Amino acid sequence: MYRLKTDHVDEFEIKKSRFICYLHKTFDEEDAKAFIQTIKKEHPNARHHCYAFIIGEHNEIQRSNDDGEPAGTAGVPMLECLMHHHMQDIVAVTVRYFGGIKLGAGGLIRAYAKSVSHALSTASITQKQEMEIYELKFSYDLVGKLDFYFRNHQIGIIDKSYEEMVSYTFLCKEDISQDIMELSNGKYRPVFIEKTIIDVEVQISE
Repeated sequence: MYRLKTDHVDEFEIKKSRFICYLHKTFDEEDAKAFIQTIKKEHPNARHHCYAFIIGEHNEIQRSNDDGEPAGTAGVPMLECLMHHHMQDIVAVTVRYFGGIKLGAGGLIRAYAKSVSHALSTASITQKQEMEIYELKFSYDLVGKLDFYFRNHQIGIIDKSYEEMVSYTFLCKEDISQDIMELSNGKYRPVFIEKTIIDVEVQISE
């Protein structure tokens, strides 16, 4: 499952109608509804303020609203888009400024779904991932070689200490002891500390 990292807004135009999609992380229905009201107040002259939200560890709260658009052409496709992208604890509000050209039911469904999918593709999204924490102590002459290895393998170092020996505490998805042993000619081996769950930023495509 994926979650929104920070609030996000995205906008595009279809046949002179402006669609502005607001995304907000939320953990309860009251907060979601308050956010929807905030957006409505920010856009009092917009024709429609359609929304959808999914809340709960098991997505137990799901709501959508067409706000005056033909039934099933706005809120439902927005909700389906959130579900399709495996989003959790999120509310999406799409504001529409009517441009004078009717889009038809099919056009509206595509437009509202796109408003959410495009916003998600440009937002900061995170996914919970299980990682392992290790500590590695080594001599100063290996700093350059190990820094290059960690950087090249995109391994996050969360703490560094420079005393009699250098000490790195780092996060990784799998045991890299064999690599470290080879790089240090068998002298040093990482010590496993614990497993942890962290939020990792991911990219969602439309």
